[in-house]
This record gives sequence, C-alpha cells and structure tokens, in this order.
Amino acid sequence: MKIPKRPTVIIRSCPTYDTAAIERIIGEGLETLDVTPYGRTLVKPNLVAAGEFFPHAHTRPEFGEGVLRALRDRGGEQIEELAVGERCGITIPTRMAFRDSGFSEMIGRLGGIKHYYFEESSQVEIPLTHPQRLRDYVFTPEPVAQADFFVNLPKFKAHPWTTVTFSMKNYIGIQDDRHRLIDHDHRLNEKVADLQHIIQPQFIAIDAITAGEGRMLTPTPRDLGLIIMGNSQVAFDSVCCHIIGIDPLSVDHIRLTSEYGFGSTDLADIDVTGDVPLEEAQDRAKGFEVGLIRVKEYFEGTSISAYAGPPPDEEHSNYCWGGCPGSIEEAIEILRQYDEETDEKMPRLHVVFGNYKGDIGAGPGEKVVFIGDCCQWQGKLDGDLVQIKSTYTERAAKDPHEARHDDIYSKMLSINSQMGKARKATHVRIEGCPVSVAEQALALVHLGKLKNPYLDPSQAIAFNKSYLSWRGRTTLNRLMGKKYQRHGSYASRGQAQPELPKSETDE
Repeated sequence: MKIPKRPTVIIRSCPTYDTAAIERIIGEGLETLDVTPYGRTLVKPNLVAAGEFFPHAHTRPEFGEGVLRALRDRGGEQIEELAVGERCGITIPTRMAFRDSGFSEMIGRLGGIKHYYFEESSQVEIPLTHPQRLRDYVFTPEPVAQADFFVNLPKFKAHPWTTVTFSMKNYIGIQDDRHRLIDHDHRLNEKVADLQHIIQPQFIAIDAITAGEGRMLTPTPRDLGLIIMGNSQVAFDSVCCHIIGIDPLSVDHIRLTSEYGFGSTDLADIDVTGDVPLEEAQDRAKGFEVGLIRVKEYFEGTSISAYAGPPPDEEHSNYCWGGCPGSIEEAIEILRQYDEETDEKMPRLHVVFGNYKGDIGAGPGEKVVFIGDCCQWQGKLDGDLVQIKSTYTERAAKDPHEARHDDIYSKMLSINSQMGKARKATHVRIEGCPVSVAEQALALVHLGKLKNPYLDPSQAIAFNKSYLSWRGRTTLNRLMGKKYQRHGSYASRGQAQPELPKSETDE
C-alpha cells in the first residue's frame, strides 16, 4: 500500500442527504483518484453514538448507502467481500449503534453486504517499530487486519479532547473497549498517530453535509453541504483543518502522523480540487467551534467546580486532554439529553483531576470527587486532613494482552458501591485511567439523583437484547480460542507494510 507522494483532496457540494447524488459524487471521486475496490473491502463509518439523543454524532446511513453503492458499482467482481465495520462508543453494544443509526436497515435493504461489530471480532496483534511509538504492539479487529481495500468514512466534527475528529481520529473505532482505553489519556494524540501504522485507507469520504460543532457525542449541527474525498489521511485532515480555519500542525495527531512519514500538511504539496473552491468551503465553515475547553472553564457558572492539575508525564503535557477531564464534560452533556433538569438537580459538587496542589473551595456538606488514578491532593475538607495518593500505573507496565473489559453492569455495580460507601463522607475517590465517560455519568447520576440513561425505558429492551448478543458472541469466541491472533496485519496476508514516500523515509 503506497502513500501518494502528491495526494489529492476533492471538495464537492452536496446540500442534502440525497442518496443518488451522494452515490454519483462518490463514484466520480473514485474515478478522479483512480482507485478501485477489490478483495476484502471494508468500510469504517463513525457510529460512536446514534439514536434520538445523538442525531448528529454519526455518519448518516444515506451517506453510507451512497458510498456502498458507488464502491460496488466501481469494484464489480473484483470485490470478494464488501463489509461495514465499527466499534461505537464504549459500553454501548455496536449492534445497537448500527440499529439506531439506520445502518442495519440500510445494509439489510442493499443485500450482499456484511457487517462487523468489532468488539465481537477476534483481535490481531500488530507490531509497531517506529522509534516514537508508545508501545511495541497494538491490537485491532481481524476484519481491519485482513482488509485489502480500506475505506474511511468519518463524520466532520469537532472534538473536545483532540480539537477535531476527521479521518485519523476515526481510527479510535478500530479497537475494542479493552485496547481503546489503553493510552486514552494525556497522550491520546500519540495513540491516534500510532494507530495509523495498522492500515491506511485507499479512499476517504467524510460526511460534511451536516457537520457537528463543539462536542463529540452531542454536537451542534452545522450545515456545510459538503462531501470531501481523498487518498491520504494527513493531506485530508489538513485540508479539513484549513476549512474550519485552524492550523493542522496545531492538532497533535495530525502533526505527529506527518512527522512519522505519512505525508505533508502543507497545502502546496496537496492537489485540492472539486466544484467547491477551498475559499468557499472556508466561508461555509466560518466561526466553526471546536469545543477545546479545559474542565475548569467548562463548568463555570454551574453547580460543579472543577480543579485540574497536571498528569504524570508533565514533559508531554500539563493537562490530560484525552482522559478524565474531557470525559466528565461529555458525561454531563449526555445526562442533559436524558434529563432536562440535570443542572437544577445537581448539588454543589467539586471534581478534582491530576496532581492538584491548590485549594478546594468546598463548603459544609459539599461532596468532593477525586477522579482518576493519577489524582493527588492534600489538604483539609470540613476540618479534617485528607490525603489522596496517586495509584497511577506506569505505561510500560500495562500489557495489552492483559487488558480487561468491564461492561456497563459491572461499572454500575462498582460506582454504586463506591458512592454508597462514601455517602456520609466529605469525599469519594474514583480510580481508573481513564475513568470513562460512562463511569463519570453514573457517578453524576448517583450524586444528582438524575435519570440513568442506561435504564431509560425507551432503550432498555433494545440495549439488553444487543448486550446479550454481544456477550454471547464474545463468550463463543473465547471458547473457540479466537480472542487474540498473534501476527501483524500486512504480514498475515503476505503484503509489505505501507510504503511511505521516499522523500519522507530517506530522512
């Protein structure tokens, strides 16, 4: 698989989710880029969350249908298998995200297209050899590792932890829960850059017809009326950054991936074409909000006060953008969707992250929640001396082979137990690295006596049906010895690793 020396990014106008128009535009994009799907062709959308409360978080099914039709038309008999695969947001079974997004219905209606729920697939060990890697190997689902032609189908969105989620950030969904949470901390951008070594897409098409501003799971819709296509992730994400008016080098995973040899971020090195000039696309996206805000500022004016100290590796960052602080922002946004009285119900509360050394302004009866393994603090609460010590495990000691998944019911029991034991205490400690969005949402549910989104009557039956199917499949995989496969993706099918441009590799 070769990274183009001079990549192309195509910007096309598409004002509505008209499947026929999308199919035509995608077909023309495949022809312009001179790429033809073949063999095991895998399409990876962004289905992080879907349904009534998350209408703008995911790649739309109309968009997916147009892409699948165009791929099938162009590839013809060269395609051995056409499939859609994804791992949605943690704790929600991907089966449910496929259903709620409309992808299940769409795939069934088209016929002849497979679907893969990545957390139900056996996992393949992929070795990493580049000098800057966080670890020596990562895991990815077998359908990704065995794909001959990979199509990345992200949603054009802001991201409160990584600034944006375009093509490269969509790779978080090519890991199951256990491995997704490893390194999902203050070095998240490095993790995303490392994942680029697993596989590179031959074709990228982003759903920017209705984009998402501000948040990841609950974004504000922004009509851009665009379909953007390309054949290089660095070039593609760089152009998308320019569309919303930010420097791609300010987005760490884009900068790092470029430094690793996957292409230039310089517009002078990219052919930008299509029926919408870059300047017009920029006009459509003027004022686009990325939502990158520290937790202290995020909660200003609410009943929650937040305090954040630095994470363990201060030489890398003085703030954990990819971990616990961002998770609580997403957690409260979700709860507001399910319970419109969330802010009114929430008592005065103080949440603390990292190695915080300042004062905590908690009054009598106001609970303090220390969140995350790396949380440290010493001082007095309600007249009593409190010392919170770090339980952080060094990165090198975390073996992905030993990674464990706690499902949502385990998380509910754990959080309820911790909250119950600390009911009369001045503070409570929640450990984890990171403490996930789900766990922090459950803690806030308990503290604010809010509606639990996981027990919402409108979703309970579908959730539990999907949950049982998922657990059944993973149990069967374990019994059949299909939990892990120990070989690299490209080596496993007799192919060479992606060939980087000579100008980059020679350096």
